[in-house]
Amino acid sequence: MGAALLPQALAAQPQLAVTVDVADSGDTAWILTASALVLMMAVPGLALFYGGLVRAKNAMSVYLQVGAIVAICSLLWIVVGYTLAFGGVEGGWIGDGSKWMMLRLDAWRVDTSLPESAFALFQLTFFAITPALMVGAWVERARFGWVIAFCAIWSLLVYAPVAHWIWGGGWLAQRGVFDFAGGLVVHTTAGVSALVVAILLGRRSGFPTKVMLPHSPSFVMVGAALLWVGWFGFNGGSALAATDDAATAIINTHVAAATAALVWIAVEKIAFGKSTGIGFATGAIAGLATVTPAAGAIGPGAAIIFGFLAAPICYFAIRFVKGKLKIDDSLDVFAVHGVGGILGTLLFSVFGMAVFGGTIATEGSVAAQVGGQFVDQLIGVLAVAGYSAVATAVIALGVSLFLPMRVGEDSERDGLDTATHGEHAWKLD
Repeated sequence: MGAALLPQALAAQPQLAVTVDVADSGDTAWILTASALVLMMAVPGLALFYGGLVRAKNAMSVYLQVGAIVAICSLLWIVVGYTLAFGGVEGGWIGDGSKWMMLRLDAWRVDTSLPESAFALFQLTFFAITPALMVGAWVERARFGWVIAFCAIWSLLVYAPVAHWIWGGGWLAQRGVFDFAGGLVVHTTAGVSALVVAILLGRRSGFPTKVMLPHSPSFVMVGAALLWVGWFGFNGGSALAATDDAATAIINTHVAAATAALVWIAVEKIAFGKSTGIGFATGAIAGLATVTPAAGAIGPGAAIIFGFLAAPICYFAIRFVKGKLKIDDSLDVFAVHGVGGILGTLLFSVFGMAVFGGTIATEGSVAAQVGGQFVDQLIGVLAVAGYSAVATAVIALGVSLFLPMRVGEDSERDGLDTATHGEHAWKLD
């Protein structure tokens, strides 16, 4: 009798919803690896690259700023950043609040084969490294408290909205603006914002007449090498799958960096009679930034062209910003990242077309398609650059009402390591 009642008893139980997890383990493993590579770009890569470029008395302040920015932005991403950038709102200006604290993450992210947690982790690393890029604009003179407060607010009010516009299905994405891995979202926002801060903050004492030599070109080379390798995760991971797009992005990333590095030291040789390690490293970063917006959507031949153009254009951008405008963008964030990201974004209009080896199918008039895509890309550049500049000025000045932007003259002279952070100030008993 008991056996006869068992089916009825089971039928009376509440039915559980069956969730099918379509996440692909191979794709997920690649994105987790790519996330680690991008984090490596920030700490230690970016920290060593920037830290080696400043004078010895300010090196630790750079390491600390980069590390603290990555730490606070990582927490902010969990709390509210992810939902602002990728909360479930198609179109518009900002995501909704449905994913705050990363609550109710789905088994997989829509339009991918990834669990949403892996997608969110990968995007966290972008959120953390982008404001850290700006450190190079204000080294050796910005107050630590102002830096952290500014970057925290900037990440939520500048980065998150722009990420939503382009990667979260926002208004620029619907218009057709293309940014494979961050030419606009990362490099244009950080580059333009860095230039604005450099103007507001003013020049370092002694700039431009005093020679301010990097204290460790070796650290610069090591940091650049870590950035170069980590960029494979930055661009390759942006395919969001372990596919041909990821492999293509990595190939293009590598050849663009290699080309730009060689062209940069050739330009140095012509201009000054010598090629430098710092020039090689800077050229590589310029090539990496320039190919980023198109890395997975162009052919390797086009990537060589991206790198070949990136080196002289970014090189002369540095000369123009520092030499002509006398703006102390100390480590050339705008000239390398901003100009490189904008250049690559616009070049995609041509080299993204299938007839030139890209992924955009060309039908009818190629010139018309190139022109239409160029207009979309230009609108993206103008919108992102304009918004970043205005919002950055407002945030920087607003924070300065409570936390001064700049250290005092004595602190700047003594170096931030000792004056601000107390490094080297203690003695063993």
